[in-house]
Amino acid sequence: MKIAYIINSVEGGGAALPVPAITKVMRDAGHHVEVFALTRRNGLAIEPLEDAGLTLHIRSGTRKDHVAAIRWLNQQMHHYKPDVLWTSLSRATLLGQLVGQWQNIPVVSWQHSARLKPFNAALLRRFKTKSALWVADSSCVADQTRLTLGVLPDQLVEWPIFRADPHTPTASPWQPGSPIRIGTLGRLHPVKGYDTLCAAIAKLQARPDLPPFEVVIGGEGEERPTLEGLIARDKLPVRILGHIKNPAVFLTHLHLYVQPSLWEGFCLAAHEAMLAALPVVASDAGEMSSTITPQTGRLVPPKDVNALANALEELLRHPMQLAAMGQNARSTVLTHFGAQQFDQTGQRILARVEQIVEDKKSRR
Repeated sequence: MKIAYIINSVEGGGAALPVPAITKVMRDAGHHVEVFALTRRNGLAIEPLEDAGLTLHIRSGTRKDHVAAIRWLNQQMHHYKPDVLWTSLSRATLLGQLVGQWQNIPVVSWQHSARLKPFNAALLRRFKTKSALWVADSSCVADQTRLTLGVLPDQLVEWPIFRADPHTPTASPWQPGSPIRIGTLGRLHPVKGYDTLCAAIAKLQARPDLPPFEVVIGGEGEERPTLEGLIARDKLPVRILGHIKNPAVFLTHLHLYVQPSLWEGFCLAAHEAMLAALPVVASDAGEMSSTITPQTGRLVPPKDVNALANALEELLRHPMQLAAMGQNARSTVLTHFGAQQFDQTGQRILARVEQIVEDKKSRR
């Protein structure tokens, strides 16, 4: 098959990061894949996508010029002549569904979010039958897709987007006398809850006899000035490092990972931290609710400053236990999201897509 993999943008983030692994399964199965991005945004995903050997087509427009975007996409598909459109996120899916209808091309659509904007949810619900197959990136997203969009079970499959490679390097255990390094990865956006993290760290500073610790945030985005203001105001031991080109290396320098998001779908970053043998303190949100246990970390309510501070304090007061919890975390993700499982799941779904394409061709 010729697959047009349509994404919203080449911004560095959770939807773009797994594309190399996903499309590798497609290409290893003998399919030709090219990526079409409706806008560039910060372009941080371009290098890893090109390093994966993918051909990229990037439109120069904005997030809201939908008429221009659909004209561009229609022209691109007319030239590329794919057998299937594989869309990711709401905008790409809605525009891909229209182009698929116009050009009589079947559409397969990722669903990544466990919390859709009401307007997007209403549109996707209305046009749900325009996608021949929906692919949820986790069990929590599958549940929400059935509930929110009303997608029938026989039109929905699950393909967790995390490919846990057992060769991924692990973090070095904390050593007595050194600061405990707490880290997090993500775009600097309100949904990631870094203001809650800053407030929790401010509370920790007032608690007596805690061992020395420091916090590093790997990411870039619109919330940076606000967060820098909070850090300066309260003299927090927090540093913002900007975009992290190699997350795996970043994680090996930590002892504890924190993910204070307001909501999530799968949350690739938290699971990458678990694979790096780090315990994770995270919001009780998305797939993290299923994979993080008392043996691998702590779950706290989103936006709950006191709960986050208490969970971090508990682990900071017992730093010798962090490495064992991290090994439990690594074992968990290797068991549930191993590379072989990822590849086999993708192969089964691709076989189903091939049948959809053949059925479409036979009806022409």
